[in-house]
Amino acid sequence: MALHSCLLLLLLLLLQISLLAADEAFIGVNIGTSLSDMPHPTQVVALLKSQQIHHVRLYDADQAMLIALAKTGIEVSVSVPNEELLAIAQSNSTAANWVYRNVVAHYPSTNITSICVGSEVLTTLPNVAKILVNALKYIHSALVASNLDRQIKVSTPLSSSMILDSFPPSQAFFNRSLNPILIPMLDFLQSTGSYLMLNIYPYYDYMESNGVIPLDYALFKPLPPNKEAIDSNTLVHYTNVFDAVVDAAYFAMSFLNFTNIPVVVTETGWPSKGDRNEPDATLDNANAYNSNLIKHVLNMTGTPKHPGIAISTYIYELYNEDTKAGPLSEKNWGLFDANGKPIYILHLTGSGAVLANDTTNQTYCVAKDDADPKMLQAGIDWACGPGKVDCSPLLQGQPCYEPDNVVAHANYAFDTYYHLMGRSSEACNFNQMATISTSNPSHGSCVFPPGSLGKNGTFGNVTAASMNSTSLDSSANNVHRSLVLVIGVVVTWGVVLL
Repeated sequence: MALHSCLLLLLLLLLQISLLAADEAFIGVNIGTSLSDMPHPTQVVALLKSQQIHHVRLYDADQAMLIALAKTGIEVSVSVPNEELLAIAQSNSTAANWVYRNVVAHYPSTNITSICVGSEVLTTLPNVAKILVNALKYIHSALVASNLDRQIKVSTPLSSSMILDSFPPSQAFFNRSLNPILIPMLDFLQSTGSYLMLNIYPYYDYMESNGVIPLDYALFKPLPPNKEAIDSNTLVHYTNVFDAVVDAAYFAMSFLNFTNIPVVVTETGWPSKGDRNEPDATLDNANAYNSNLIKHVLNMTGTPKHPGIAISTYIYELYNEDTKAGPLSEKNWGLFDANGKPIYILHLTGSGAVLANDTTNQTYCVAKDDADPKMLQAGIDWACGPGKVDCSPLLQGQPCYEPDNVVAHANYAFDTYYHLMGRSSEACNFNQMATISTSNPSHGSCVFPPGSLGKNGTFGNVTAASMNSTSLDSSANNVHRSLVLVIGVVVTWGVVLL
């Protein structure tokens, strides 16, 4: 009888594992709005599409962004800002109104898949932390009432700093003073089939370790066996900080008797520039970390505790935030600048199309050989007017003025608009006077794509519009400002939590 019970338990566990493994994991990127020239939501969506980004996370539930994301298929995670938690946690009706306004009103046209209730509340807002579980439950109850609880998960991003004694991972535990909140929170996550959201920053772990953590270990770089970190209890070898922290979270949950809650990393990244006392915030290190992270997740490497099981991860972040307070590094976590130009070219050969800013297969939008000059001029006028292309480089004395003819000027105007719209084929029409080409139309000091011109040729904000028969993405017609988000590329995922 005892054997029969053990076999039954084993079968149930294997079934649970197979169901978890059937879910999907993704690589994600967070996007802040602390930019002096925040891109329009339509431009953000165009960038997402051009970079094969299929998941985004908003730090709020910005209406303009939710409208722009409609009918794109991009999976969206929205957030309840910390400043709204108190009201929601104290009133079921307030929570229901929030869900109706920010989720039900947009779903399913906008593919909302999760709600982040606050961010790092337990470690930054101790007074609000006491009501966090109430907020989670009220938001979830509102989803249940709308029959959306199976499609949309509810959780709250936590800082990895609440994991104490994180190495070796097998000895890790959560800050015990938080147990009165953590235990009911984990019970909620487990009972609703949700996941533990965790923010992991190996950059800070490295900076604060006083030389104990090697830089290569923080950057996912290959290590000789004698440099790998070994868990003295399990004898498992760790080759990077990221995996060690994820496994520490698993062990910490297990210590509280929760063994089947998946981990999703909601923030991680590396700054590309820093102050003098931040010498390792460099382009090369940021590139190494994010490139290796993406490959680590997409290659289904998993962690030493759960090999072969990818951890869904959001990179922090999409854009550099030039107005963010704090040290220089705080302004330089982005993969792109406000014009959509890559801060660095990720090294992702063999890792699919995710964040394909490493592609060498560049395309351009140029005037057709037989195009009517009058129609080309009309196209230039539209691009430089309603299309909101910055055409100042076409002025006399500027890089793209020569040769002073309608074809050369059309090439600049058309290609700039094409790149602003994420190289969408619909954006290269101009009443059938334009075509997509793989031949670079750069000449002299006029370098294509126009975004590489620098100050005189940077992309301007675009209000999505259409020129006669030029058909743009339907989401481009809904334009407003402000947002925050994150990305993802689909890979198979699951979590085995033993």
